[in-house]
Formats: sequence, C-alpha cells, structure tokens
Amino acid sequence: MEFTIRPICLKDAPDINEIRRMSGVMENILGVPSETVSHSERFISNINENTHQFVAVTTDENGVEKAIGCAGLSIYASPRMRHSAGIGIMVHRAYQGMGVGQKLMEALLDMADNWLMLVRVELTVYTDNEKAIRLYEKMGFVREGVKRKAAIRRGQYADEYIMARIRDD
Repeated sequence: MEFTIRPICLKDAPDINEIRRMSGVMENILGVPSETVSHSERFISNINENTHQFVAVTTDENGVEKAIGCAGLSIYASPRMRHSAGIGIMVHRAYQGMGVGQKLMEALLDMADNWLMLVRVELTVYTDNEKAIRLYEKMGFVREGVKRKAAIRRGQYADEYIMARIRDD
C-alpha cells in the first residue's frame, strides 16, 4: 500500500474526525463518540507555529486523497521548556501494522531533531497498548514512569506510561 506524509490541512478534517471516533482508535487517544467534524476543523485552524501536524494520506481508485493517520508535535510554550515537545499519533484501524505509524513518527522526529533541535520529546501511552509501546521503543523512547488512573477508558480508569526520547548530543 502506498501513502505519503504531508502537513495537515483543513480538508483533512472529516477523515481525522472519522479516525478519532473509530473503535480501536478512540479508546487510545482520549477521543469521545460525540466529537464532531467542526471539532477537528477548529483544531486544524488553530494550529500555531509551535505545533507541527502531519497526516499520512493514500489515494483511492478514483484519485481521491484520504487521510489514514495523523501525528503532531507540540513544543511547550514555557521558555524554560522550549527544548521539549509532546507528541500524539493515531492511525486508522484498517491501516495499522502497515508502517503508517512508523513513517509518521519518523516525520515528527525529523522535525524535532533536524529543524527544531529539540532535546526531549515525550508522550504518554496506555500501559496495555503493546503495539504502540513497541513502536515507541523502536523509535528510541524509554519508559520513565507510570501515571496511575490517568484517564477514563470504556468506563474504567486506565494507567499510562510516560515515555520520552532524549538526545544528549
């Protein structure tokens, strides 16, 4: 399957909304079933110079582009934390396990390392999301701790790992 990585744009909002509400994705990204396309449109419209958002897109048989994944890197606003950023990522359930997540992560880390010179990139991930944890560890992230009862998922509290990748060079 062929796909490309590019910056997000407003026309991606319906696809992003679909992914955010998708069973198997929503539970892992703090999405809720009632999110609307306008929520995604507002998010995209309000991206500022400290946020770098990419989408993975593929083209269907009619030549129509479809976003199949999304990942973002947000530099912290505090002057004392500008060496750091948080990341988030999601991939359409039908395209998981096909390298989409890895390519999105590579785009984020290229931005962090080669364009922004960030020292610390961090994320949180539910402790039972083994596929995501494997990807993050493959990309150089290490577990720093556990945030207990971090969020509600399927009517229960869920724990998250706090993970980070630190560049010492």
